[in-house]
Amino acid sequence: MSLPPQSHQHASPSAPLWVKVCGLTTAEGIDAAVAAGVDAVGFVFFSQSKRYVSPQEAARLAAQVPKRILKVAVFLHPSQAELDAVLGAFQPDIVQTDYEDFAHLAVPTGMTVLPVLRSGRVLPTPLPRRVLFEGPVSGAGTTAEWSSALTLARRCEVILAGGLTPANVAEAIRAVRPAGVDVSSGVEQSPGIKDPARIAEFVRAARQQRCGPGAEQ
Repeated sequence: MSLPPQSHQHASPSAPLWVKVCGLTTAEGIDAAVAAGVDAVGFVFFSQSKRYVSPQEAARLAAQVPKRILKVAVFLHPSQAELDAVLGAFQPDIVQTDYEDFAHLAVPTGMTVLPVLRSGRVLPTPLPRRVLFEGPVSGAGTTAEWSSALTLARRCEVILAGGLTPANVAEAIRAVRPAGVDVSSGVEQSPGIKDPARIAEFVRAARQQRCGPGAEQ
């Protein structure tokens, strides 16, 4: 499944919800995400992260991902050399990093980018048409400001991340009505090791909220 169609309005309750599991490091985690029916999987290339994988390891893991599922290369303030090194060994569908990083990066022509905006920071002008809205620190389990995310979702497509779990994702979707959701630490049994049962529960809760009888109209 591709990224959701772009528009300048927050997502309709009837629109398909885009779901990404980020920070995958094992074949078991990949298998669980695929089985749960996610739309995208993320590989972290920030070397200080507990979820870091090398480009070669990401390529090996991605080989078992069906083509219908997007592969996202996730960075944090990379240099051009770091970006080039990853793209030389791993072929993602999407490059994700903080919005300001793209000002000094040359991303290959035709590659989709997903800029990250964070709670508590000044929004850029003009806004990108699609963003990932995150807490202050990626992968820390800190919940993003849903009220700010709601305001942003009225102006551009928002993929909501930051502190999402199987227990709160339905509430988050009701509060923000994002185009998609992104989870990492909220479906782990330990840092970097995903829990297959939690992945399945997260995806089920997210999809039921968007599509079920409780979805807001």
